Amino acid sequence: MKKKKQLSYDDYFEEILASELILRAAVKNDAKPAAELIRVANGDIAELLTGKTKPQNVRDTLALYFREDINRFSYKNIWIASVMDKVAGLVITYPGEDAARLDETILNRLRKKQGNPLKSFDQEADEKDYYIDTLSVHPKFQGHGIGTALIKKAETVAKEKGYKRISLNVAHGNVSAKHLYKKLGYTEEKVIQINKHNYDYMVKILGD
Repeated sequence: MKKKKQLSYDDYFEEILASELILRAAVKNDAKPAAELIRVANGDIAELLTGKTKPQNVRDTLALYFREDINRFSYKNIWIASVMDKVAGLVITYPGEDAARLDETILNRLRKKQGNPLKSFDQEADEKDYYIDTLSVHPKFQGHGIGTALIKKAETVAKEKGYKRISLNVAHGNVSAKHLYKKLGYTEEKVIQINKHNYDYMVKILGD
């Protein structure tokens, strides 16, 4: 009788992901885990947008933004990767032409709470593009294709909304992320500055 091959931990984990991974629209109750994923992915940009520097304060403000209906970090702009009812990752997307409107809510909050003189944030997306603002996967679930699944979901949504281009920004020195995006069909179009850091603006032309 042939002995059944024993699965390694990685193989077992891959089987669990294959059977349990669900991509769904975010809901307000996702705020706490989503806020941490957003904070980690955005770094000092999250500090700029919240007006906070301490991690807990940044998380709390991002969770507040998440529960609101109109801003870039609203649950309405987010797809969640869920594994066994745990938030494993997320992607934030919206039309580039909506960016200024979505950010106005955040700017108004900063002006009222802190007297922040900012008139606008750096322009991250071209108005003609559907924009991937944030992609974040929990460290426990990284390396198993969840980020790719979320990007493909964003592309599907973009096509359903009639967009021919989808774009994202990747930090100039983030070689591994850039490699992934190129593998998925994204090409570097230009270099932009966000919060005084250089980012490569990458675009993919969406087929039918």
